[in-house]
Amino acid sequence: MGGIGIIDIGLGNIDSVARALGHLGYDSSLCGDPQELDNLDKIIFPGVGSFGAASKLLRTTGFKTAIREKVLKEGFPILGICLGMQLLAEHGEEGSGGDGLGLVSGEVKLHRGTNLGVSIPHIGWNDVKHAGGILFKGIPSETAFYFVHSYELIVQGSQSVRVATCDHGVEFVAAIETENVFGVQFHPEKSQEYGLALLKNFIENA
Repeated sequence: MGGIGIIDIGLGNIDSVARALGHLGYDSSLCGDPQELDNLDKIIFPGVGSFGAASKLLRTTGFKTAIREKVLKEGFPILGICLGMQLLAEHGEEGSGGDGLGLVSGEVKLHRGTNLGVSIPHIGWNDVKHAGGILFKGIPSETAFYFVHSYELIVQGSQSVRVATCDHGVEFVAAIETENVFGVQFHPEKSQEYGLALLKNFIENA
């Protein structure tokens, strides 16, 4: 294994992911410069905050070009966590709005539960329904994971994207995987036993 890189462009939640990987026995490195992706073979992209601000950071730091090169041309597996998953999409409307990495066909919009009387931000433990896949190997469907978010990814026009879902007033995308692109809306690093199992599945099997 060449290495596990955690992308660090100032979006927070970096240390908790590194600690979770360390608990599993994996070494990881924080990548604050796009050139540091050259020595890796897997990328984890955590994040909290605004899509609009993060979109600008991806562009100005050079990470957008570098990540697309590694994932689309060289086949590196990437796992986006929370805002990191949302940034895998083509566009997001949060904040000033902006373009994402364009690794998944879709758009990030305000969670539809806002208009249905449920609490937004969506914070807490909720069951995730899935039908298998690499990330959920050995993890029962309807296992609870920990969420903190106000926006959701709307996947568009691709039957090749495997989707796991959660119900919070409305069924929404909780996880995606397609070829070498993976994402989870919840925080596996804060989801105890099964969250750690999901991270291990990505590292060992993606």
